[in-house]
Amino acid sequence: MTSVRVEFRAWTRKAVSFLRGVPGREWSEAQLAFLLNLPGGTVLLLIVGYPLVYAFYIAFHQVGIREMATGSMPFVGLKNFFALAKDAVFWVSLKHTAIFTLISVPLMLLIGLVIALILDHDEILLCRIARPLVLIPWAVPPIVNGLMWRFIYSSHYGYLNVILYRLGLIKGFVQFLGNADFALYAVILPYVWRVVPFSALLYGAALRTIPQELYEAAMVDGASNWRQFLSITLPLLRPTTTVLLILRTAFAIMVFEEIFAMTQGGPGNATWVAAWYTYSHAFRYFDFGVGAASAWVLTLIIGVAAVLYIRLIYREIEY
Repeated sequence: MTSVRVEFRAWTRKAVSFLRGVPGREWSEAQLAFLLNLPGGTVLLLIVGYPLVYAFYIAFHQVGIREMATGSMPFVGLKNFFALAKDAVFWVSLKHTAIFTLISVPLMLLIGLVIALILDHDEILLCRIARPLVLIPWAVPPIVNGLMWRFIYSSHYGYLNVILYRLGLIKGFVQFLGNADFALYAVILPYVWRVVPFSALLYGAALRTIPQELYEAAMVDGASNWRQFLSITLPLLRPTTTVLLILRTAFAIMVFEEIFAMTQGGPGNATWVAAWYTYSHAFRYFDFGVGAASAWVLTLIIGVAAVLYIRLIYREIEY
């Protein structure tokens, strides 16, 4: 892997040198960056752009099984969006999505940061051993993660019930996923367990970019460890925090696999989230127009959240 990286860097340097040496043309850094990203960006645009455009198209058309079969899709304007606005289940799903996001994202950030701080000690053998082990939950496929936790939560043979019962914390086995009052929160825990390693990984990498001279200077000035964390570590982690907030908020809003594997929206509508609403209308009720409209509403929500994060939190760091 190291040799591949070295060869790739050497090839990149040769490409940049070649482009800069083209007679009669001076390439700026921005132009070089655009040119080098053009091939990958083109492929990404074809893969992602076409489905987005097509979903936008059918969001304004009546599209069902009959329309897909005949190829005739009548234009209905904003009818599908008005249908969303009138559907109480859609608003319930948005509410559940907001609860899911507001709980899971802060937990993921906090736990990931704590893990990264604990493991940021090369001199301790246990930390070096634990780093790769922390990534194991992240390697578990979301569907497998949901099925695994469904067994853990089982009211018949789940280990969680067994442990809580033997500790005397419950009098009988509890149906965690069958109780509408906390089924959604029972899904949040497996999701957070799976995504925390990603947060720990990014925070761990960011911690290693902070110059040690800053901490040494703070120690000379008599700053405590807590003051160093608040005045040095936390501010310098803002770019990483912004990236994590954007990515994890987007994925939390789009959470689907754990819902599909564990509850499928039940009991009742207790775990209906926005992505499950979109899936249900598109592939269970075969109302592709409403499903596409719902997907685009999610896209707009994610876009607004990303812009807010960048404007309110992101800061460029200069040492």
